[in-house]
Amino acid sequence: MERYDVVVVGVGGMGSAALYHLARRGKRVLGLERFDVPHELGSSHGLTRIIRLAYFEHSDYVPLLRRSYELWHELEQEAGEKLLHLTGIVEAGERVFDGALRSCHDHDLPHEVLDGREIARRFPAYAVPPDLEAVFQPDGGFVLPERCIVAHVNGALAKGAVVRARERVLEWSEAEGWVRVRTERGIVEAERLVLTAGAWSQEVARLPSGLVGAVRQALAWLQPRRPELFEPMRFPVFNLVLDGEHFYGFPAFGIPGFKLGRYDHFGEGGDPDTVSREPTRDDELPLRAFAERYFPDGAGPTIALKTCLFEPTPDEHFLIDHHPETELAVVGAGFSGHGFKFCSVVGEILADLALDGQARHDIGLFRLNRFEMPDGSALRTMRAGGLEPPRASRPNGT
Repeated sequence: MERYDVVVVGVGGMGSAALYHLARRGKRVLGLERFDVPHELGSSHGLTRIIRLAYFEHSDYVPLLRRSYELWHELEQEAGEKLLHLTGIVEAGERVFDGALRSCHDHDLPHEVLDGREIARRFPAYAVPPDLEAVFQPDGGFVLPERCIVAHVNGALAKGAVVRARERVLEWSEAEGWVRVRTERGIVEAERLVLTAGAWSQEVARLPSGLVGAVRQALAWLQPRRPELFEPMRFPVFNLVLDGEHFYGFPAFGIPGFKLGRYDHFGEGGDPDTVSREPTRDDELPLRAFAERYFPDGAGPTIALKTCLFEPTPDEHFLIDHHPETELAVVGAGFSGHGFKFCSVVGEILADLALDGQARHDIGLFRLNRFEMPDGSALRTMRAGGLEPPRASRPNGT
């Protein structure tokens, strides 16, 4: 029987970070990944992911983001590779502007309030409405998801961790003070278990019904007609609600395309094993229409189309806690399309919970018991492609 101090199930963004922090503390740790490391079937891919300090979703995220930035820089030093790129970020539109501005004021974050004319003057690729009010944060930018996963895994391997890909976990259980994990290849035991299965968390982590969904999203990379305007030093990332729809985007990086996506909360959802990963013309059309209207110099030929999965919870906040069945297991799930920027600090939190029983950071917002009803049951209300919380619990954000 193989035995480890900790087994981590799922070696994506969060799992690779947990693996790294556990190995960093001298633990004998095994990472099990059903697919490849990294892979494009879940939520931790796409070349670039937004990072920002101001957080309109909830003020409790900002202290975690400060630590996240610190840890990304530490990982860069260890890996000898730039993983975090600062371009600034433009945030505007319903809910987003007010929330971002409040977050900047509450946490004394560097920022400016710009109108659309000033945005276009500074960043000529932008053609947003001239009277649009936006918050510009110089500390915004992007991280590189695939490279971050590789850096965390390499760092963990260098410290003695074991990683096995293409090995699906079939079941796990607690027995005599150990956690027993059965995979397609055999059985391993560990003192602690960390469950970071992304969009597969509902099944793999045996969560109460309805806590984590899988919702398909589409991304496009369009070839700029004036590529010099979409270089990282001239094009800040954006997070914009315009015409009633929520879009986000990036400068050209990694491939010769300006990247943009749309938050489609009511998109195709369901079983992550059966949701289509093949992008279609219908995926491309709304993204192209948005680019043609507000970033016309970026709306050239399509370079790439991809899909990814969001894993929303009922209130779109994270799930980070001990498992409801046993204190020997820890869950990190439901990162709801805005989690990758937090991977570095979530890995630290999961290691804290697994080894010490408590986290050094405040994670009250992310506890599972926030979903318990008076009778002790979990929320079960579903909506098309996702999960519908009570109105009072819905966050002021995406």
